[in-house]
Amino acid sequence: MKNKTKFSTIFSNLKIRPVVSEEKDKYLSVASLDKLRKFIPNIDLENNIDLLPVAFDACVVNRVNKNGDVIDTVTATKIAKNFINKPINIEHNRGSVIGCILNYGFSEFGTSQAIAEENLFETKKPFNITLGGVIWKIVNNELADKIEESNDPTSDYYMSISASWELGFGEYNLVVLKDGEKNIENGRIITDASEIEKYHSKLKGFGGSGRLNEQENVYRQVSGKVVPLGIGLTLNPAADVQGVAVLEEESIDLNIKPTSSSENTASENSTSQDEKLNVKKDTIYMKISKIEEITDALLKEVSASSITDFIAEEIKKVNEQFVAEKTEKENALKEAGEKLASVTTEHDSIKKQVEELNQKLASLEAEKLAKAQEEAFNMRMAALDEEYDLSDEDRKVLASDIKDLNEEAFSAYKNKIAVLMKEKNKKAKEEKSKKEKETKAEEVKASEEVKTPEVAPISSTQEVVEQAVDNGSKASTEIPNSVPAAEPTLREKYAKAFDLDGFEIK
Repeated sequence: MKNKTKFSTIFSNLKIRPVVSEEKDKYLSVASLDKLRKFIPNIDLENNIDLLPVAFDACVVNRVNKNGDVIDTVTATKIAKNFINKPINIEHNRGSVIGCILNYGFSEFGTSQAIAEENLFETKKPFNITLGGVIWKIVNNELADKIEESNDPTSDYYMSISASWELGFGEYNLVVLKDGEKNIENGRIITDASEIEKYHSKLKGFGGSGRLNEQENVYRQVSGKVVPLGIGLTLNPAADVQGVAVLEEESIDLNIKPTSSSENTASENSTSQDEKLNVKKDTIYMKISKIEEITDALLKEVSASSITDFIAEEIKKVNEQFVAEKTEKENALKEAGEKLASVTTEHDSIKKQVEELNQKLASLEAEKLAKAQEEAFNMRMAALDEEYDLSDEDRKVLASDIKDLNEEAFSAYKNKIAVLMKEKNKKAKEEKSKKEKETKAEEVKASEEVKTPEVAPISSTQEVVEQAVDNGSKASTEIPNSVPAAEPTLREKYAKAFDLDGFEIK
């Protein structure tokens, strides 16, 4: 049946290490391992020398891990038993299964002291889900040796093997904790669907930073229908759990070598293997090339080593293929990363060049605009200087007015000053001066043509009048034809000048 859970998560890298520092007190670590041994399944190792019984704290309940996930007491007590019969693999590679889980229990956080399930009712304090199972030595004998060695405080591999659990689930809540807090009893739970949708992108499980704000972190609390999918062994820690425990008795080394029936009779070591595996002397070793060759009839004739060699070879092939594919993907990722870095560098270089070109272009445009404005200003001032008779003060005022005007505004301004400065218009002044000169010339000419008679001394008023009248008569006869008829006569001029009405003429 297909997995129908909406989500799945790997609570990966849950380091199976003591809570206290190894350097501070290794004896406490040994004590914790001793508590874990109570969860090791009871296996008949005399007849199952290919099995390595183990026990470990799988997770800490009510306490968040570095991957940003957590389960509470209700979920933990509900799902713990469902770990039974689930696989144990390497680094969550489900193609590299090396054992299975056989029992479960609960233990105190920090000590691994067993706790009865009924004592956990609604507790909010951290505690462990503790599992027991077996590792199949025949699948990976080297790893089995390392697990055993990790129980030795004097070994470089001490407490180096880690466990991480896998879950499938359909729902989750949010847990908000202040920086430095890990226990969910000290935080607040968000169950509102709209709030969960609002903040879900911040979760580490969905690629977020795990930060809600500057003071608080946000975590995912798995809830609803939760299905344990198994356990993976890894080397990288992520939560506060304690180590994998094995039996204190000296383990039996499974060192099965392919041998023929003739070699069995000649080799003391082969005889020992036959005794351990209870292999009949009449069995034979046969090279098996594919699984279809294994039949009931064949099993009655071939030695167990034939089967184990075939299984080991197949596992080796799968492992080599996995390693090759993993290496290929890692190389591809590395190459892609290098290309990305190169493209990024080129992009940054081109971006810098474009910015420099844009700056130069902007500078050139500014210079061009300034030059154009300067030329326009000079041309305008020259045109005004040519059109008007300007003083220095006039130029100063005009320059201030027109320096920032566009063509349309300058045209309007030019029309305005044509009215205001018409008296200073050079052409108008020249025409006016020309007319004045022409008028003056005509007046001079007219004055030369009119000869004023010589007036003798006047002895009386009457004589003055008579002489004026006579002179007026003479002058009027001598007015040139060019003078208009409407022009007043000299007599009229004098009459007006001297107001004859004021004089008594005799």
